[in-house]
Amino acid sequence: MLRFVDTAVQDAEPYAEFAGEAQIERLREIAGELRGLRVLHLNATPYGGGVAELLNSIVPLERGLGLDVAWGVIVAEPPFYALTKRLHNALQGDPTFEVAPEEQAAYLQHNRAVAESVAGQFDVVIVHDPQPAPARQFVAPDHAKWVWRVHIDLSAYNRAAWDFLSQHVENYDAHVFTMPQFVPEPMRDGRTRCFAPAIDPLSPKNLVLPGEIAERLIRWMGVHIDRPLLTQVSRFDRWKDPIGVIRVYRELRQKHPGLQLALLGSMALDDPEGWNIYETIVRDVEGDQDIHVGTNFNGVGNIEVNAFQSRSDVVIQKSIREGFGLVVSETAWKGTPIVAGHTGGIPLQIADGEGGFLVSREEDWAARIDYLLSHPEEARRIGERGRERVRRDFLITRLIEDELRLIAGIR
Repeated sequence: MLRFVDTAVQDAEPYAEFAGEAQIERLREIAGELRGLRVLHLNATPYGGGVAELLNSIVPLERGLGLDVAWGVIVAEPPFYALTKRLHNALQGDPTFEVAPEEQAAYLQHNRAVAESVAGQFDVVIVHDPQPAPARQFVAPDHAKWVWRVHIDLSAYNRAAWDFLSQHVENYDAHVFTMPQFVPEPMRDGRTRCFAPAIDPLSPKNLVLPGEIAERLIRWMGVHIDRPLLTQVSRFDRWKDPIGVIRVYRELRQKHPGLQLALLGSMALDDPEGWNIYETIVRDVEGDQDIHVGTNFNGVGNIEVNAFQSRSDVVIQKSIREGFGLVVSETAWKGTPIVAGHTGGIPLQIADGEGGFLVSREEDWAARIDYLLSHPEEARRIGERGRERVRRDFLITRLIEDELRLIAGIR
């Protein structure tokens, strides 16, 4: 089953303040060449996680450029999500991968239904990640071009998982990865492109939030604004290592006794493991009034995340695997220093001393955060350099230009 997400239409002109008039003019020029094309973005959830975050900005802006763009979401049953979550984990490196017959049947059945819903309606279909990947094979050959856009870290993929998935993406007209290191060897051909995601500087999560409002919002979560705050924003997912974040926080408390920790996450429709990890966290932190756990189900939305990223002394992103990690650029855009794992797409966004620090060894997490907490002026300068890096390379206008050039090249 396929449902369409209702989106706004956003004018590109306000983005010139950040991206420059030249880039906005390039967008208008390319979009003018694509007028009349019907484009569909297809993914697995309208909320929670980076893909939904991206599409909430990409689709309105592409529509604002005069393009006929729609956003469709595959709606499925639990066996479908159980399989696709395990597939996601295995593609990021889990050593085992098995498929029950009823799960495979659900995977293909739901994608067949999606294919029937979109057949003949669009000129370009951009399919995001593994969940809707098989839809292409159920559409009879026609004029439409299909793009598979994979956002996850495939640098250490499970061979069985890739063998299962690859048969469903071989017949796409183009494949898009975040970086070359994620491209499996069999897909390194003329159809492959690499470009990174980006953030929307005018979205509620990233617009400039007055300091007084930000303080009120984090106070509402129980945070004391006169004491240092460490925050991680991410889905409740094993690859984000939230339990490891708690461990680092407890180590830091020995030197910074007033330190507070916020763990903020968004529950996603396509992530059946999220609630189990959330419940594990809540049990682990029970009784510690200085640890604040928040989700989109208890009032933590984009504005609240903005406030925490803006007002935190340091943000941590303790990723083990990471396709990109929009929260890294979101944080750097606000001038807040971040300590993040040296993995996946994170090193594209920050470097040591430019936005924060990258960590490869477990024993270095607390030391890096301690340095920033103990040297606030240096932390501020590091944060400012990170904002400039995001402005240069990771704003949504650059991503849309990459995407429109891709469409122009394959139509």
